Amino acid sequence: MPRFDENKEFIPVRIAVLTVSDTRGLDQDKSGDTLVGRIEGAGHLLADRKIIRDERDEIAAQLWEWCANPDVDVIISTGGTGLTGRDVTVEAHRDVYEKEIEAFGTVFTMVSMQKIGTSAVQSRATGGVANGTYLFALPGSTGACKDAWDEILQYQLDYRHLPCNFVEIFPRLDEHLRRK
Repeated sequence: MPRFDENKEFIPVRIAVLTVSDTRGLDQDKSGDTLVGRIEGAGHLLADRKIIRDERDEIAAQLWEWCANPDVDVIISTGGTGLTGRDVTVEAHRDVYEKEIEAFGTVFTMVSMQKIGTSAVQSRATGGVANGTYLFALPGSTGACKDAWDEILQYQLDYRHLPCNFVEIFPRLDEHLRRK
């Protein structure tokens, strides 16, 4: 059961949304729309939004660009996490990660199991950190985006969430890059 410290003030997070698709444009991007609606509905800020082809180098380049942007705290991608030959989002994310958040994929699978049963094994959702920025790769279905946001990210990206959350450790994500 989620708990919140009502004495803490909500801190809006700046989130970029990346849809990975060879065929969709913004007008057909239901998963991206789902994420944007939930991000803004929670009081966070949409820092940027793009659609990019399922090309590993292009995806990684966009992730790097946003990780270098001080106006982006979190990147959420949707699409390209499956098992087919064109699904390279996970590999692109891992090209960028300094640290992987292994438990994100595990928890996402647990949530998915409750919704879609053993079909959850086909997802390769992942999370990580690079240059002080959180990155999450979600499947391309609206259901997966809803599940990831509603069951995991909305809590971990809320500074008031107890007992801990991603927001409270933002200042320490890049401490290894600073001089001592």
